[in-house]
Amino acid sequence: MLVLLPPSEGKAASEAGVPLALDELSLPGLSGARAAVLDALVELCSADTDTAQQVLGLSQGLRGEIARNTGLRAAGARPAGEVYTGVLFDALGLAKLDEAAYARAERSLLVFSGLWGALRVGDRIPPYRCSMGVKLPPLGALGAYWRREMAQVLPDIADGLVLDLRSAAYAAAWKPAGEVAARTAGVRVLQEREVDGVLKRSVVSHFNKATKGRLVRDLLVAGLEPASPGELVDALRELNYRVEVSAEGSARKPWLLDVVVTEIH
Repeated sequence: MLVLLPPSEGKAASEAGVPLALDELSLPGLSGARAAVLDALVELCSADTDTAQQVLGLSQGLRGEIARNTGLRAAGARPAGEVYTGVLFDALGLAKLDEAAYARAERSLLVFSGLWGALRVGDRIPPYRCSMGVKLPPLGALGAYWRREMAQVLPDIADGLVLDLRSAAYAAAWKPAGEVAARTAGVRVLQEREVDGVLKRSVVSHFNKATKGRLVRDLLVAGLEPASPGELVDALRELNYRVEVSAEGSARKPWLLDVVVTEIH
């Protein structure tokens, strides 16, 4: 099972220690592309703060992130699973997993990134600011940039079930195709509630991240590693999730599963 996750915009603070080693990151086929994005980002942030703020889409309160980007090569690095914070990663709770569950997380989770392309949670990186939606001079739109690179690397590791929990911006960096698409499943979180005596459903926005984080955590803790979308449906139902198949996959598109909740938290 391969689980595709978005990163979080918020990052834990850097710590003193050994800096980034690009050649030690997983998916070595992305090393050259990572170096190019890192060089371009550092150059942008070192040259002109106002331009960097505009390109990176940062508010005035986040201008400090630009200075942090200039020091990425020397900053202390730590496992990506500790760097990424936010709703999904809080619900996932990697730090609280036992040894066996964490080993499964290291093996199965893949976090997409505008700067690094994609990472395992054990890959050591410094905190940074660079989303997938950025158009980074001179490389251009990072979604399109990484899409070319990912096409050469990801099909080789996407064996078995691919559980795609990425947001739209990060999904643009790699779209499963062919037989990989047929065994890929996306998840939509729907809230069901009674309105004037009628059951209605609506797509959950912010809190869908928490549901997805808990869903992945429950799979890891239970040691369930479904090999297909159909087995994933069975596994989630075994974990007491209410799951419905909205669309079955094919060589042209992945499966879509609806996880129905009555409360959001």
